[in-house]
Amino acid sequence: MQSIYTATSGLKNIQSRLDTIASNIANINTIAYKSKRLDFKDTLYKGKETPNAQNRTAQTGAAAGPNSGKTFILTGSGITISGITSDFSEGNIKTTEVSTDLTITGRGFFTLLSPSGETLYTRDGNFGVSSEGYLVNSDGYYVLDSTGGRILIEGNAGDLSVSPDGTLRMPGGELGRLALADFNNLNGLEAAGEACYRATAASGQALWAEGASVRQGSLETSNVQLADEMTMLVRSQRAFSLASRALRTADDMEGLANNMHR
Repeated sequence: MQSIYTATSGLKNIQSRLDTIASNIANINTIAYKSKRLDFKDTLYKGKETPNAQNRTAQTGAAAGPNSGKTFILTGSGITISGITSDFSEGNIKTTEVSTDLTITGRGFFTLLSPSGETLYTRDGNFGVSSEGYLVNSDGYYVLDSTGGRILIEGNAGDLSVSPDGTLRMPGGELGRLALADFNNLNGLEAAGEACYRATAASGQALWAEGASVRQGSLETSNVQLADEMTMLVRSQRAFSLASRALRTADDMEGLANNMHR
């Protein structure tokens, strides 16, 4: 029955890759979306003992032992998912001419405060001004400054200016500097939905994003490469078809063995 289990593991995990590709293609127009890649690894190998020809030991002149006359064969048991990684390379920049639309060039994330009090991180700079006058993202999460405070926009948001180092200014004076965060291990970040991420033990604590620059009046688009995704889709569909054929063949062989027994 091992062939059935092996083929089934292939079908199950290739389906997960197809789901990942579908998610990438569906988010091709999502602001600051980072494409995902699903990788496989082989699973447990089992050793099988196969008797050899009885005269092999005599022909070679080898001394008899507990393993003489036997061959050990390792057989695999299929595939499993080794992990899903995100490609944090930059997407293209789309000019919007909206003063509260911001883009980070280089490594870095904007720092947000969710309604539940959780600190989150995002590349999506599609910001606006709340009814209270604070700078927020499209979901109402507060954008934080370098001191960890909320940013109050007093006056017309169209008068807001943001310098490349993230300093916000209005005609009345300076409002603060955006908290631009970076992490030692970007793939250790946990996706929190709404184009946001949360820090984990694997990512490490947030650091100041050295070298990051802020561009006002623009947004970062998705970094999904449609040609690459379609190529991977065709390859994955072919692999799924082959695994399905292997499963049918194994099932036919088991059925033949059962009929012979009867």
